[in-house]
Amino acid sequence: MKKLLSLPPNLVGSFHEITHTGISDWFCTSDPVGARLGSGGGTTWLLEACRIAEDGGTAVPVQEWLAKEKRILLHAGGQSRRLPGYAPSGKILTPVPVFRWARGQKLSQTLLSLQLPLYEEIMRKAPDSLHTLVASGDVYLRNSEPLQAIPEADVVCYGLWVDPALATRHGVFVSDRKAPDQLDFMLQKPSLDELGHLAGTHLFLMDIGVWLLSDRAVELLMKHSYTPDGKQMKEYDLYSEFGLALGAHPRIEDEELNALSVAILPLPGGEFYHYGTSRELISSTLAVQNLVRDQRAIMQRKVKPHPAMFVQNAEVCRPLTADNSELWIENSFIGKGWTLSDRHVITGVPENDWTFRVPSGVCIDVVPVDSEGWAARPYGFNDPFKGDMADGETLFMGRSVGEWASERGVSLPACGDIQNAPLFPVCRNVDDLGLVMRWMVSEPELKEGRKIWEEAVRMSANRLSDEADLRRLFAQREAFRQKNWPMLAANHDKSIFYQLDLADAASEFVAGGLALPEALPEDAPLMKRIHDHMFRARVMRLSGDSRCDEEQQMAFSLLREGLTGTIADEKQSPHLNVYRDQIVWGRSPVRIDLAGGWTDTPPYCMYAGGNVVNVAIELNGQPPLQVYVKPANEPHIILRSIDMGARECISTWDELRDFKKVGSPFSIPKAALALAGFIPEFSAGRFHSLEEQLKAFGCGLEVTLLAAIPAGSGLGTSSILAATVLGALSDFCGLAWDKNEIGNRTLILEQLLTTGGGWQDQYGGVLHGLKLLQTGEGFHQNPSVRWLPEYLFTEPEYRACHLLYYTGITRTAKDILAEIVRGMFLNSGTHLGLLSGMKAHALDMYEAILRGDFTAYGKLVGKTWEQNKALDAGTNPPAVERLISRIQDYTLGCKLPGAGGGGYLYIVAKDPEAALQIRRLLTAEPQNGNARFVEMSLSDKGLQVSRS
Repeated sequence: MKKLLSLPPNLVGSFHEITHTGISDWFCTSDPVGARLGSGGGTTWLLEACRIAEDGGTAVPVQEWLAKEKRILLHAGGQSRRLPGYAPSGKILTPVPVFRWARGQKLSQTLLSLQLPLYEEIMRKAPDSLHTLVASGDVYLRNSEPLQAIPEADVVCYGLWVDPALATRHGVFVSDRKAPDQLDFMLQKPSLDELGHLAGTHLFLMDIGVWLLSDRAVELLMKHSYTPDGKQMKEYDLYSEFGLALGAHPRIEDEELNALSVAILPLPGGEFYHYGTSRELISSTLAVQNLVRDQRAIMQRKVKPHPAMFVQNAEVCRPLTADNSELWIENSFIGKGWTLSDRHVITGVPENDWTFRVPSGVCIDVVPVDSEGWAARPYGFNDPFKGDMADGETLFMGRSVGEWASERGVSLPACGDIQNAPLFPVCRNVDDLGLVMRWMVSEPELKEGRKIWEEAVRMSANRLSDEADLRRLFAQREAFRQKNWPMLAANHDKSIFYQLDLADAASEFVAGGLALPEALPEDAPLMKRIHDHMFRARVMRLSGDSRCDEEQQMAFSLLREGLTGTIADEKQSPHLNVYRDQIVWGRSPVRIDLAGGWTDTPPYCMYAGGNVVNVAIELNGQPPLQVYVKPANEPHIILRSIDMGARECISTWDELRDFKKVGSPFSIPKAALALAGFIPEFSAGRFHSLEEQLKAFGCGLEVTLLAAIPAGSGLGTSSILAATVLGALSDFCGLAWDKNEIGNRTLILEQLLTTGGGWQDQYGGVLHGLKLLQTGEGFHQNPSVRWLPEYLFTEPEYRACHLLYYTGITRTAKDILAEIVRGMFLNSGTHLGLLSGMKAHALDMYEAILRGDFTAYGKLVGKTWEQNKALDAGTNPPAVERLISRIQDYTLGCKLPGAGGGGYLYIVAKDPEAALQIRRLLTAEPQNGNARFVEMSLSDKGLQVSRS
């Protein structure tokens, strides 16, 4: 998915270097100098420039080129008159402070990095016929709810439900109330009276500037961007001309454009934040920060003197107070000699020792020019930077530009547009910069400042944007950020450090040669200590320090400590609860995770909660996991595995504690016996040995396991087997654990084994049927259950469409699990973004099943598989990919259950005939000697425990 950016001319040449992006994925250009193309013409210019650059000037037809791939176009090449502080680098690269309520963000995030994920998600969801998305670079859009399906149409536009007063300042999509998803016509900045007149029969959505275009729509847009002879581009607006020609009753008659089909979609849970002016820079950032006010969800503990106060990539050597409201300090040094007021945007100021008073409403910007120059650019908080210099209404620093010049005894050259007026002097050292800034801002009598201003080369706002040394600008920002890192870490109690993307932070520490911060004390919050150890491990690994494994193990150890701590006070008193000749028989189905898998895994579920849809199934008509517990005559514990042909006799606690060997046939029953109270750590009684405890218990134990399913199946085998052992022991030993407690202790058991894992496997098998499982945050993960109708599995027209195929490929989930869990520990923005999408996807699956929509269900299973692959590529080895490709024409969706990598393949066929074709294909040419179909059916009982 390629990104095409229209940028200020000066940024084009350095964009890839500054942003560390690849040329193949990001194309940049600017509108031709001096030309006014409008948003439609600008879109055409951007597409044409990219086509020519890609094809080396060859005449590839536009239609063929448009169809090659999906593209996101961002228009960010404006002059930024009302936000001068970010004009040279473009508003699209405006640094945005980390949200106080969010995890996984980067200290270096920009407006571009924040807005892009939504556009990418829209394009992934869009039909294959829509290859082009056009959006504005100076807005941040959020959707707090999942995106709806995107229909087939030539033009798809997103809008927001807003107050009519706000709509009068934007474009508006108007739809008939009887057909709300179809455009009737579009208006540009309609009056309140006009909207009021329409309200009885129509709905209206505010245009938020996100348009999806078919190739046909793009071709027509390009055609209309040229003069009739097709030889020269002209000014053409996407919104006020192209848009007004769309809909059932368009405002502009144009036979070709009127014929385009149009769909209007409200952005679900949509929020719109404009970053077009200095005031909006602060107000939009404040609004986003205040989206969450619940203090339990805000990780930093700092209380600012005023909420509208933002400092980043900066060094401030004086205290800020409540009087300093509407304050933005970025990429700047504020020394002890500065006196600040309110309504300031301060950017680009190098390290200095100035004594400087900044009046209310005045902003300070310093722009690096050539290799060593600094341009002083003060301006007013609300200056529009428009108007003739001779006009008394033209503002500079919040007052008439003529008054400003008269007060300082200087004359200004005539200029029809203040944006082109040479007002800003270029200084050769920081001292001169400070003197001239003081003279321009607050000390008109300062003769040294006036002299510097008169003798210096002076530049206009436009020239500054054209000639700014952006590499110096970004290098200064990076230097300030490097100084901020140690302070953020040291002040972790009040900073956002441990909620950041710590993988990114670790890379920044290593790249900057920064020393690791002091380790957190033992009384620090447990989850913060876990994050800290994994952060330290990542820094050490990147630095080649062999101690990294020790730090990583410490993080996992603390997680185990937190989970086992939830039952630390619940010591067990096992007692013989059966007759001496009885056998306790436990048996369980396995599970297929349909959506939301991985969101149940610690530590993610502990700070975000999880949503999982899964189904309990029996194989070949039987629950495949079985456990038998009976009394033994001697005071020891005998463990047997029927499927593995193994036996072990345990006589000591140390032998019972030896449960951490991955792949050992008896790790699970040993850990289960430990949790049942047969080692001192979990026992309410006091004994000198296991033998003494078993004599007091009344007998030894004989535990026999049968897993009638291959290892590494992906069906939750190990977790559900553990739950089955715990369930059987609970009955045998009179522990009275219900299914919820069994599920919880299984989660702890897997932590004891060091294999990790979440809660959905055991609950998926212990609890019967088809269900949505959900938890909230915290170490106590006790899922709530919403049972779902089983219609899509049991009705004859659908039952045959569910296929389960054993691939014959084995794998251990531990390696895949460990890598993903590391990402969770590190607040990896990539991992957290995918997991958040998986949580929302589980709710989509829940809704599809409730609706009885089989086609949607199958496609959502396919989406689950795509999400799993995005989270870890190891999920889908080449052999599995080849297998899926053989049957994909007959499927709605398929996936490897669990962590993937091998095991079983769950297939949702399009219809019963397609299911037969899949069976014929894979039976005639099996994947390998062990590959086979296995009959699956819903389990209506889950875990069962009975006695002989």
